[in-house]
Amino acid sequence: MPTATEVYIATLSGLKAGDLGLLRSLAGQPLDATLTGFDIFTGLWWPLREKSAAAPRRDVAWLVAKLYAFTPVPHERGRLLPFCFARSVRGLSRATTQRAMERFDRVLLSPLNLIEPHLRHILAIVAQNTESLDWVHLTDDLSRWEDLSVRQKWADHYLDA
Repeated sequence: MPTATEVYIATLSGLKAGDLGLLRSLAGQPLDATLTGFDIFTGLWWPLREKSAAAPRRDVAWLVAKLYAFTPVPHERGRLLPFCFARSVRGLSRATTQRAMERFDRVLLSPLNLIEPHLRHILAIVAQNTESLDWVHLTDDLSRWEDLSVRQKWADHYLDA
């Protein structure tokens, strides 16, 4: 049986291009910025939340919806973002690799409410170099972002790639 996060990602990946475009236009904005964005999101999240208390938190689900709309690469289990990012920047110039590492450090140091622009940048690089990403794992990690062990695992995955 799929987890609540897996159901959320499957529902998110089924959005039409127009809905994704609208979510993309709401980058950096709060959930209540527009009624249309709010309606799309509640259609995704609320039915799942009603069925399962294990559904991703609203703030995390909103963040992931906007990130997915920005880079709608397909979900594939095991394709962890830190690993994919490290592999995406491997072989680039020293200066570019240094900037990428600095961006990754900003992600690791950012609280959840300030992480979106840094993740968008990383996802843009990943989307150019990979065909899939583990959106479920990303969502679950962001749900526990306040736990420093999650960030340590991201750093380890990045360095081990």
